[in-house]
Amino acid sequence: MSEALLAARAAGTDTTVPAGSGARQFWRRLRTQHAALVAAAVVALLVLVALAAPLLTALEGQDPTTYHPSLVDSARGGVPVGPLGGASADHWLGVEPQTGRDLFARLVYGARVSLGVALAATVVQVAIGITLGVAAALGKRWVDQLLSRFTDIIVAMPLMIMSLALLAIVPSSFPRPVLVALVIGLIGWGNIARIVRAQTLTLKELDHVSAARLSGWGTWSIARRELLPGIAAPVITYAALLVPSNITVEAALSFLGVGVKPPTPSWGQMLTAADVWYQAAPQYLLLPAGALFITVLALTVLGDGVRTALDPRAASRLRVGTGRRRESKAAGGGTA
Repeated sequence: MSEALLAARAAGTDTTVPAGSGARQFWRRLRTQHAALVAAAVVALLVLVALAAPLLTALEGQDPTTYHPSLVDSARGGVPVGPLGGASADHWLGVEPQTGRDLFARLVYGARVSLGVALAATVVQVAIGITLGVAAALGKRWVDQLLSRFTDIIVAMPLMIMSLALLAIVPSSFPRPVLVALVIGLIGWGNIARIVRAQTLTLKELDHVSAARLSGWGTWSIARRELLPGIAAPVITYAALLVPSNITVEAALSFLGVGVKPPTPSWGQMLTAADVWYQAAPQYLLLPAGALFITVLALTVLGDGVRTALDPRAASRLRVGTGRRRESKAAGGGTA
């Protein structure tokens, strides 16, 4: 615990909750949200599948890049041979039209790419947003104005168009998943910088921050010891909601042909190749689309649960507002 915080408590002005107690309260609130717990289990399962992709494909005896031309009917344009898209004991979910590559292997390896790119982009966005947001709030007026206007420009930029432009001009020799993560991260940090700046402006007026300033602490010491713990909750909340958004952006970029390139599997890339096969081999379209839908839905529900657990006042305001509306409706029905 910092000396400034001890001084503030000695003066009777500090009302913060100990970190351990806050963590316990967060977990207790999160446990009451059954939808968020189910979503967390789904996300954990998806991450486990992505991490264990080499083991799972080894158990199946396949890999995501090997072609099996004997498993597709060239006379019919490359439609998989057999029912359910060629599903069998050797190919659990069937094979890809035209190439005969194993769908299960490409799906689980695609999870690694999609989740990895989204998480890496989120880390870049959070790092840049926290750095510039805190710098704007603690800097001089001209620094705040300069960084705020720069942030406004970033927020106003259309993410997809800028990503398409940047990805189109970078040489193909650059690792594509890393490039996609960097592009999404370098363009999408504006909103989190705004949140951090607003929260920091509020926190720096509190008593324990003023005590630290009077104790002679430097600006960045105050930011590291007193302000960063206070902005953790809104940053974690927004980051949890950024991950599904970044997965969608990565899938869209791959779908448009500028994201992850073959033979590296990606859910968006699989959807690009599947758009002409939805009638002849519907599982080729439904499997990556279903995986993408479940992942984004689970992460969104989990992010909303984290937000409510970190900010219980939001749920309280919702309950109060709903109760008042019900009371007004009941009163209106009684007078009628």
